[in-house]
Amino acid sequence: MATELTQDIARRAKAIYESKWRKQLEDDHRDKYIAIEPDAGEFFLGDSFGEAVQNARRVYPDRITFVIRVGHEAAIHMGAMSM
Repeated sequence: MATELTQDIARRAKAIYESKWRKQLEDDHRDKYIAIEPDAGEFFLGDSFGEAVQNARRVYPDRITFVIRVGHEAAIHMGAMSM
């Protein structure tokens, strides 16, 4: 159940990002983080992953958000690059 909910939030948040904000945010806020609350359709900007989540929780303390790093495929990159 929790996994389905998380996947649904991620799917809806990504769709909102693509349809509403991608172009503007990538032009003006590349490398920042946004936490998207898909029920309200709002996003919260931050210089870090944690800051974006904190900004969202101030407004929606009981809701789950999905974080995207503006201009990147993933919010967090882990591991090393092979040469």
